[in-house]
Amino acid sequence: MFARVYADVVKKATSYTLRLYSTVPLQGAHHCHFSHSWGSSACDRLCSTYEESRKWSLHHRKYFSTRQDLDFQQSPFQINSILRSNEQSVLLPEFDGRRLSAVRKFDSNQLAANTPNEDRRSAATCLQSKGMLFGVFDGHGGWACAQAVSERLLYYVAVAMMPKPCLEELERSMESSRRVPPILQWHKHHADLNYRDSASLYTDHLRVFWQELLNNEDQDAGMSPQEALDCAFKRLDADISLEAQVPLSNDLLRSTAIQVAFSGCTACVAHVDTDGIYVANTGDCRAVLGVQDQDGSWSALPLSLDHNSQNKAEVERIKAQHPPSERSTVITDDRLLGVLMPLRSFGDMQFKLSRELQQNILASLEPGMDLDSLSLYQYTPPNYLTPPYLEVRPEITYHKLRPQDRFLILATDGLWDELQNEEAVRLVGEHFSGVHVQAPVSPTEKKLKLGQMHELLLKRQARASPALDANAATHLIRHALGTGDYGELSQERLASMLALPEDLARMYRDDITATVLYLNFDLARPHQG
Repeated sequence: MFARVYADVVKKATSYTLRLYSTVPLQGAHHCHFSHSWGSSACDRLCSTYEESRKWSLHHRKYFSTRQDLDFQQSPFQINSILRSNEQSVLLPEFDGRRLSAVRKFDSNQLAANTPNEDRRSAATCLQSKGMLFGVFDGHGGWACAQAVSERLLYYVAVAMMPKPCLEELERSMESSRRVPPILQWHKHHADLNYRDSASLYTDHLRVFWQELLNNEDQDAGMSPQEALDCAFKRLDADISLEAQVPLSNDLLRSTAIQVAFSGCTACVAHVDTDGIYVANTGDCRAVLGVQDQDGSWSALPLSLDHNSQNKAEVERIKAQHPPSERSTVITDDRLLGVLMPLRSFGDMQFKLSRELQQNILASLEPGMDLDSLSLYQYTPPNYLTPPYLEVRPEITYHKLRPQDRFLILATDGLWDELQNEEAVRLVGEHFSGVHVQAPVSPTEKKLKLGQMHELLLKRQARASPALDANAATHLIRHALGTGDYGELSQERLASMLALPEDLARMYRDDITATVLYLNFDLARPHQG
């Protein structure tokens, strides 16, 4: 693959002749709040993080990329700096003063292909109910929807699980303008963002949600995690749709709300407690449990199913919701209406609302507003006859913790595009234990020819290589992008994938977000009295 990537980079880069308005190279990356259009692939800008590979011609005031300019020979320090810039490791107390924790620690990391990154992540401890919440969110059509969902969804889940006395205390605090009891203890990376201008709007709608729960006679003890996850996903998506339709106090709030509603994101959220793990998934993020067998080997147990065209049951579910005349057009080229790859998601109102309502929403923006700058387009998917075609309803899986359950991997599809479940679990498992389990040479392998035996030896040597990263999520990303033909880490391959210019990077890899939760498996062991 490296040779193909390199050849494509050279071919594409040598075709650039971009007219610029400055003779001074750019300094640092440009962070545009809303830069990616829904449904687009790679954008047409050059990433300023690759300044060393640029050559400027002051005479013609033009920029040219040549084979000599492309620097794939990044040093280990440069590679590590890129890979580790967004990593996070959080060690959690086994007992937090209220209850035992089912999670010992977690490692998380992100690596962008889009600029800006369209993935988001969340992690928080529930303070008014039991357990911890973790989520990964894969945005498309920009990062607006993923950003909003990553900030809000965990609050909705936590509030839905709260017993009525706790909800009553929240409401009394709001009514009397007292400090509201904290709902979540967030575990954020320093680079994580918040929609500060929309905070009051988000709080108001969260309050409406808990007021409705207070009027629900069945809410006395709070919802179960399964009920809360299901309710929270659907309620937040409904609020996102509503906020795009109703008048808001200023143009910034309105444009942000519409942008959130018309971009989209998939989500995979895990509620982890001593009772077990609940995973709610909508879209093509994934949760995979790492299980250590009695012989020390590792096996993968998926706790979610991808909602895409490879999921035949999901395809049939969607087709059954529309007239028989649409069976051949609902899923085209493995995409919803030939456009969208995930078959469930937040936002994406152009697949959920009527054409008339969509037009009314976009027409409500301030006159003269540049829709392109907001990544908004008056575009209707083909064969848009009987909406809605898309829903957010999550598929929820429960798993009771067992002594052999060691860790849970939550990741966006950028990781799973590169690694199979079993390989990801093996990588984290051997990173966790420090032991590289090698299967005995089989009778068939003993009959291999010399060249084949050499390949087998290389593969075994690669598996025994020491880990370069303390963070398991970084370890996963490094291997996802840098694994060679024999399972070895290839410095050349990794450097080439990290050095791709911005408009090529998205053609060869996606944004990657991975979070690894290390479980307190001792809690699942039988204890003698």
